[in-house]
Amino acid sequence: MQIFSHIVEMGHEQVIFCYHKEAGLKAIIAIHNTNLGAALGGTRLFPYANDEDALKDVLRLSRAMTYKAACANIPVGGGKGVIIANPDQKTDKLFSTYGRFVENLQGRFITGQDVNISLEDTYKMSEQTSYIVGLLERYGGCSRATAIGINSGMKAAVDFYLGKKNLQGLKIAIQGVGKVGKNLCQILSEEEVEIFVSDPIAERLAELKHLYQVNVVDLEEIYEIDVDLFAPCALGGVINSSTIPKLKAKIIAGGANNQLENEELDSQMLAERNILYCPDYVINAGGLINVYDEMVDLDEENSLARVRNIGDTLMEVFQISQNENITTLAASKRLAENRFLGG
Repeated sequence: MQIFSHIVEMGHEQVIFCYHKEAGLKAIIAIHNTNLGAALGGTRLFPYANDEDALKDVLRLSRAMTYKAACANIPVGGGKGVIIANPDQKTDKLFSTYGRFVENLQGRFITGQDVNISLEDTYKMSEQTSYIVGLLERYGGCSRATAIGINSGMKAAVDFYLGKKNLQGLKIAIQGVGKVGKNLCQILSEEEVEIFVSDPIAERLAELKHLYQVNVVDLEEIYEIDVDLFAPCALGGVINSSTIPKLKAKIIAGGANNQLENEELDSQMLAERNILYCPDYVINAGGLINVYDEMVDLDEENSLARVRNIGDTLMEVFQISQNENITTLAASKRLAENRFLGG
């Protein structure tokens, strides 16, 4: 793998490889762009098949954070961390050691929770660094804020594409019912929506069926259900050349990062099939807004208002896409780059 060619191609400023034998730590921190401020992004722990997969993931995720922050009008740049490990390999020493690596960057990178990282894990990091956000989980926490933002984005998409002012009576498929997906189910259950869910963890599905009226479907079946909206809320790369032909949904609006396996090809394929794509880093920015507002001590009312503005941002993206005859992904990139690159 040509490491520098990937870094240059994606526009990164800095990539840090972190290793500590005694702690069993192998991690990568990627800082994409700091034109608007310090790089802000969560750290995820995942058992990548190899180091190359981990590097590709952290590069894509950190770049998406730059675009996410710019679209959300948050004065920070994009960064991300990945720890290469199985969740059952977690130790306090692992996280405290990682925290020291974050501290060594002296505020260029600020991090928090992501996949397989709990609030307790971030507390352990914070013993070694002050550059941790989301410790207070204010206003319901970042997962709740992400779901609220997705809900706002769904309403904007339905208004723009279907000419409908609410979600009542629609069918929505949610792929993945972890923290974000579960919160989204709760919000949608109050809006008279018919919900279909899939998840590889049976306990999550059983809990949801107990709490809400949801229809559980198989992992592969979720793509083919005749629904109005499809919400990917698990890991990335699920919208691709294999799954797009199966989709019957008119709109894709979900919380997962890097939903498109191949951004340019897949966004064009969706457009050709007349499926409205809500760019993931626009619609799922609620968590970022939440942790930033916690950092600057913004009150709950104003913070949640900023999260709900995600719908307005998406409407702007849709209008650019329609007026210039480009994909919604290209439109969102143009909007973001005008902000963090200065036009």
